[in-house]
Amino acid sequence: MSTPDEQIAKTGRTVALVIAGAALLSIFAPQITRAFGATPRVEMLMYLISLAAFIWSLVVTWKLWQKTRDK
Repeated sequence: MSTPDEQIAKTGRTVALVIAGAALLSIFAPQITRAFGATPRVEMLMYLISLAAFIWSLVVTWKLWQKTRDK
């Protein structure tokens, strides 16, 4: 079993990885689209996925902050 502090740290690391992945996806979306010869629709889909990841990480970070604030 893990302690609450270990769970908080694990969640923080997960959020950090999601933010980094979303940032990389949004930066490299045009190059990925060109490399695979995909339509601009696919590029927009990548932007929407990265936006969803940023929003998810914001919500999880807010909840994590609220959880640690109560201690």
